[in-house]
Amino acid sequence: MAPKILFGLLTFLFLLVSSTAFSFTFHGFNESNITLEEKAKIDKQGRLELTRRENNIVGHAFYNESIKILDKNASVPKPKVFSFSTFFVFSIVSPSSGPGGFGLAFTIAPSTQFPQAEGGHLLGLFNSSNDMNSSNQILVVEFDTVNGYKDATDTVGNHVGVNKNGMSSNISEPAAYFEDGKKEEFNMEMADAVCVWIEYDGETDILNLTIASYPKSKPSKPLISQRVGLESVMKESMFFGFSASTGKRKSSAHYILGWSFAVNGVAPQLDYALLPKPPPKEKHSNTFPWIKVVIGILSALTFTLLCLLLFVTLYKRYMVFETLEDWEMDCPHRFRYRDLHLATKGFTESQLIGVGGFGSVYKGVLPSTGSEVAVKRILRTPAKGMREFAAEIESLGRLRHKNLVNLQGWCKHKNDLLLVYDYIPNGSLDSLLFSKSFVLDWDQRFRILKGVAAGLLYLHEEWEQVVIHRDVKSSNILIDGDFNAHLGDFGLARLYSHDQVSHTTSVVGTIGYIAPELTRTGKASTSSDVYAFGVLLLEMVAGTRPVGSSGHFFLVDWVLENSHLGQILEVVDPKLDSVYDEEEAELVLKLGLLCTQNKAEYRPSIQQVTRYLNFDDPFPDISDCRYYDSQSSTTSLGFSKAMSTGETSSSSYSLPSIDRSTISIEAGR
Repeated sequence: MAPKILFGLLTFLFLLVSSTAFSFTFHGFNESNITLEEKAKIDKQGRLELTRRENNIVGHAFYNESIKILDKNASVPKPKVFSFSTFFVFSIVSPSSGPGGFGLAFTIAPSTQFPQAEGGHLLGLFNSSNDMNSSNQILVVEFDTVNGYKDATDTVGNHVGVNKNGMSSNISEPAAYFEDGKKEEFNMEMADAVCVWIEYDGETDILNLTIASYPKSKPSKPLISQRVGLESVMKESMFFGFSASTGKRKSSAHYILGWSFAVNGVAPQLDYALLPKPPPKEKHSNTFPWIKVVIGILSALTFTLLCLLLFVTLYKRYMVFETLEDWEMDCPHRFRYRDLHLATKGFTESQLIGVGGFGSVYKGVLPSTGSEVAVKRILRTPAKGMREFAAEIESLGRLRHKNLVNLQGWCKHKNDLLLVYDYIPNGSLDSLLFSKSFVLDWDQRFRILKGVAAGLLYLHEEWEQVVIHRDVKSSNILIDGDFNAHLGDFGLARLYSHDQVSHTTSVVGTIGYIAPELTRTGKASTSSDVYAFGVLLLEMVAGTRPVGSSGHFFLVDWVLENSHLGQILEVVDPKLDSVYDEEEAELVLKLGLLCTQNKAEYRPSIQQVTRYLNFDDPFPDISDCRYYDSQSSTTSLGFSKAMSTGETSSSSYSLPSIDRSTISIEAGR
C-alpha cells in the first residue's frame, strides 16, 4: 500500500511542476515574441537596442505575455514564488568623448507600461515620487555605469545590484567574476559584451547572480548569493524583460544580444556562435597625435620633478634627524630617531598614552623587531650636560629586574631627549588605585607594595652602583597583567658608587612624596626614596592621594592622627569593603609612618623595609619615634609654591581632587 501512495505523490508533484514549467530562447531578436516600448528597437543585425546614444531617453523590452510566477493556492503559510532562471548577454557602447550612462536592468514587473518614469539613475522604471514605493511590486537587477543616485554629483560607476520597488540596492557588488578562486573585476563598458546568469530558488529564496565578460563560460561561483524574499513584490503573473536609460549629459547605447528564460527549470544555454556580434566600440580620435606626445613629455617631466622634490623633502626630514656627535657613536643603547619616529607614527596624538611635566609618553612598535615600547619625549633638555645625562642613561640601560620597567635605550634629537622603555599595557598604579570602575583588592595591593620594595632594594643595594630614583610615586609604577609592579620612569634617577656619597643637589620630585630634608638641602639620597615609598604605603592602604587639592589635607598627618587615637585602621580604603588582612594592613600603615619620619636618619633602609613586609623581622615599637609633624606640612605647603613657579622640577602627573579632600586633622579626632 505504501509504495502506491509514494508513487501517487511523486506523480502528483511531477504533474504540478510540469504544469508550471515554461522556457524560451532567443539567439538574436528577429521574429521574437518581444514587446518594445519607448525608444527600444531591433537593429538590422538582430540585436535588441534598448537605447541609442542620445541624451535623456529610455527604452523597454518585455516578453509579450505575462508569466505565472506566484502560486497563491499553495498549502503553505505564505504564497509560493516559483523558481526561475535566466541567461542573457548585453553590451554597452559609450561615446569616445564625454561620459556614458546610465545602465540597464533585468526587470520583473506587473505591467510593461511605466507612466511618468524618468531616465538617468531611475533607468526608466520609476520617478522621484514613487521610487521605493511598496505598491510598485517591481524587482530590478541593475547593471549601473554611473554612481551618484540621490547625491549632488555623479561619478563613474561599475556595479550590479538587486533592488525591490526602487533604485536603492538591497545588495550591491562591483562588476566582477571568479576565476580559479580569484575575484577578477572588469569594466562593463569596456568589455565587448557581458554574460549574465540569474537563478532564483523558490524553495530556499536564494538568489544567485553570476556575470562574466563575453565569451567566457559560466563561473563556478556566483558574484552574489543571498536570501531574497520575493513574495512582497510578486503578483500571480508578471512580465519579464529589460529597461535602460540615458541622462541629460550622459548617454550610452545599450544592447541585448541573446536571452533565455525558464520557470521551474534551468534556462537553456545560449550558443555564442548563433548570437549577433557585439556592436563595435568607439575608438578615441587620433586627429592630433602630436598632442599626445606633448602631454606624455610634460607628464614625464612633471613626474620627475615631483620625485626629485619628494627625495629632497625626505632627505631634509630624516637625514637632519640623524646628525650625530662623535661621542654618540659609541653608545650601544642609542636608538635612531627615524626608527622612533616611525614606531610612534610621527608622535601622533593617537599614540599618546600619558602627559606629564617633563614631556609626553607615546606607545610605539619598533619597525625592526615589531616589539611594543613606550617612548617618553622629554622636551627642551638643556644642551649643556646632554652628554653627561646620556652617559647616565647608558648606565641605567643595564638595569634588569623583574620589578623594574626596563629602560631599553634613548635618543637625542636637537635639544630633546627620548627615553625608550618596555611597554606595559595595564597602565599605572595611579590609574588603577583611583579608578571608579575597578577596585584593587588587598592581596593585589600588598603584592604590588612588596614588588616595588624589591625593585628599590635592587636599585639601592644590589646593583653595581647605587641608583636614587628620586620620583617614587603611584603614577610611576606600572602594573602588568598578573598585577605585578614595575617601577619605571628613570628620567630623574641619579647613580653613584657604593663607596661614595650622593652629591645630587637639584630638588626634583612630586609634591606629597618629597622628603622634608630636600626642601632645606636639596640633597637626594636613598633615604629620600624610602620617604616617598612610605607615602606610597599609606596611599595604597588609604586609597587617598598624598595631598588634597585644597592644600589643607596631608595624608601622612591624617594617618598619624588616627594612629595617636588608637584607630589607625580607620583610614583603610572604604572601597575594600572591610575585606583585607588587618595584620598586614596595620603593618603597612605603621611601616609607612616609620618611613616618613621627619629625620632621614630615623628611617629604615629599603632592605629593612623589605624584611618587615615579608615578616622576616619583627616590627619595632614606633611609639617613641619622631614623626613628620604639622610644621613639616607647612614647609611642604610653602615648598609647593616654589614648585609651581618652576624653580624645581615637577612630577609627571598633576594631583587632582581626592575623595577625602574635605577631611581635616581635626575631623580625625
